[in-house]
Amino acid sequence: MTYSELSEQIFQKQSYLCVGLDTDPRKLPHHLLAEPDPVFSFNKAIIDATADLTVAYKPNIAFYEAQGPRGWDSLQKTLDYIPKDCFTIADAKRGDIGNTSGLYARTFFDPTAAGLSFDSVTVAPYMGHDSVTPFLEYEGKWVILLALTSNSGSADFQRLSVGDQDLFETVIKTAQTWASPEQLMFVVGATQAAELSRIRELAPDNFLLVPGVGAQGGSLADVSRWGLTSKGGLLVNASRSILYASGGTDFAEQARAEAQTLQTEMAGYLARKA
Repeated sequence: MTYSELSEQIFQKQSYLCVGLDTDPRKLPHHLLAEPDPVFSFNKAIIDATADLTVAYKPNIAFYEAQGPRGWDSLQKTLDYIPKDCFTIADAKRGDIGNTSGLYARTFFDPTAAGLSFDSVTVAPYMGHDSVTPFLEYEGKWVILLALTSNSGSADFQRLSVGDQDLFETVIKTAQTWASPEQLMFVVGATQAAELSRIRELAPDNFLLVPGVGAQGGSLADVSRWGLTSKGGLLVNASRSILYASGGTDFAEQARAEAQTLQTEMAGYLARKA
């Protein structure tokens, strides 16, 4: 999916919601456990309930890898089921020496390899440009680079001073010499909304993937105020607050209600940008 296509979807759907498919088999509604593939059955119902309200889906790969081959099968079926007008993110946080990163990129981008063809993958920048560039070699695919994350430990390294700026600022500046906004996004946690104004100065045109709204307590209002651009420019992720809005047979209906609440609020912020 191109930059302009993603932007167009945001304004068509009046939403910049990304639903995180962090599907934990231990948290599934009990009535699904009799299904041949409970994880896929759950994901399918969530997608059916939310596809018109969201522009992206983000499976967290760890939740599928932890189940071995069965989880990989659930992941592939889930990816195949996601509507083609929705942006797909492999939340894998990969990053290694160049030849290894090349294999990670092949895993998530080349359907003739592992059977997967995501639009994007999250990548850790710590090992530098040669660990990131293999992901950028795939036309039409995106790197979503970790910049300033929402976890409490982010301050251990991301806020270390590098000259007259923080390390996360160096990451954002340097990474933009590797790829254009057509192929490069940054992860900025919703709990770091106070920094969004500065980040927008550093990366005015790049899309930002913003986790942490919902169960983690990030403010959609603050994120939208500082992060939205005339092209949209944001993908705001919510996972647990949508997936586990109910543990009963009405889980999909309650998931839709949670997604609808976020989408309605987003539509208001987009209207102010128009």
